[in-house]
Amino acid sequence: MEHQVARRRIRGAVAGLVATAVALGTAELAASAQRGLRSPVFDVGARFIDATPVWLKNFAIEQFGTNDKLALLVGIFSLLVIYGVAIGVAATRHRWVGVAGVAVFGAIGTAAAVAGTHARFAVLPTLVGTGAGAATIWFLAGLAAKAEPATNAPEPDRADIVTAGRRGFLIGSVALGATAAAAGGMGSWLSKRFDVAAARARIILPKARRPLPPVPAAARLDLPGLTPFVTANDRFYRIDTALVVPQVDVATWRLRVTGMVERELSFSFDDLLARDLVEADITLTCVSNEVGGQLAGNARWLGVPLEELLREAGVDDRADQVVGRSTDGFTAGFPTKAALDGRGALVAIAMNGEPLPTKHGFPARLVVPGLYGYVSATKWLTEIEMTTFERFGGYWTTRGYAVEAPIKTFSRVDTPRALGTIDAGRHAIAGVAWAQTRGIERVEVRVDGGRWVEATLAEELNESTWRQWVLPWDFTSGRHTVQCRATDGTGAIQTEDRSEPLPDGATGWHSIVVLVA
Repeated sequence: MEHQVARRRIRGAVAGLVATAVALGTAELAASAQRGLRSPVFDVGARFIDATPVWLKNFAIEQFGTNDKLALLVGIFSLLVIYGVAIGVAATRHRWVGVAGVAVFGAIGTAAAVAGTHARFAVLPTLVGTGAGAATIWFLAGLAAKAEPATNAPEPDRADIVTAGRRGFLIGSVALGATAAAAGGMGSWLSKRFDVAAARARIILPKARRPLPPVPAAARLDLPGLTPFVTANDRFYRIDTALVVPQVDVATWRLRVTGMVERELSFSFDDLLARDLVEADITLTCVSNEVGGQLAGNARWLGVPLEELLREAGVDDRADQVVGRSTDGFTAGFPTKAALDGRGALVAIAMNGEPLPTKHGFPARLVVPGLYGYVSATKWLTEIEMTTFERFGGYWTTRGYAVEAPIKTFSRVDTPRALGTIDAGRHAIAGVAWAQTRGIERVEVRVDGGRWVEATLAEELNESTWRQWVLPWDFTSGRHTVQCRATDGTGAIQTEDRSEPLPDGATGWHSIVVLVA
């Protein structure tokens, strides 16, 4: 009897897993019907991100860094597996319980799709997946029941009935599992036609109004373990709320300037290309960057000065906030003065000599020196709205982060590596420091709580980029603590006081431990 119960539960678990796979595979296929449709997994994941408490978001970034979204997807799929097993086991006793379980999945996915996108037929993938999943679990649960000994059948016929039932369940499970895989694979393949990589590759970037010269050698220190002055596009940090990178059709894309302006404007991508573009070297920093963290990067951007667009639109004197709106619904707002004070805010269309990578905002994004990205660096930009802080709150400011977010003075030790082991003798202590719009005047280092020693700075390219620094040091054997601190262009010294990223960025001196053989 116990063996019979165990076998029934195993078949139920298999039925639930196959039904889950069928639901997801057919939903993926349905999502490939048109641009903008998504699998219910991504719809639910996006709503989870929106509802995530700030402390949990910070924890995820701290633990997983730029892999936070991958961790979320792994978590969602793990829960789906557990849920599928549970409803499958329940369905072997009462098939309607399994169908009801799939319906709950469908209801959650439908609600997420309706709330998260304005695409036509947004609920189609969820409805198709739910229907297919419900039919699958009903069918397999029926086959599983036939695989049990039929107590009312004549004794000689029982073995044949059970064997046929088990064979039918096995064949049905394999066939439907293969169907799920085929549907998912076909959906993924068909969705590639919405990929913008080909359109992006065809773009020919015009030269800037006044092209910048290459970064001078004096501004770059070439040391093992030291962060390069220019961050390669594929190494640039990515922190945003988009679970799936938006694939924006550049042929139909428009950038609108709206709100408290004298005249609303609208630009195509070709309109932006035809303007006098400017280049700027700017370091971006994420507010979630912990002391010593890697969520900062420096690039050469090409784009249209934001100030020019706002002057053309005619900004109302009462508008004290610029809001960037993304195609995925994200919003971020910053003070109007930051767009008009000459710091060089851009509507960027290129990064390090190539059109913006899709994960970094193609076809256009905002880049504003001196402000953390959560209020300024809107990617996949579709609208710039002039409004007031009283009227509107951005995505993160309504979740507890500060309304104004000037970047704090920061310095970091890149080499020697924290908790790394080096040989006794002279080694370079080196890193980067930044204080966008104020610049870095000095970096100091101390070892084992001794006196502060001034490091050598690479030449400053401009006040909106980080500076590399280096200090040769003779290490003796043992365990040593290395700390650094920076002084910005106003003479203010980086504070020692530790604070978390919430609400306006982390503070504190970076400290590492080095083991010397």
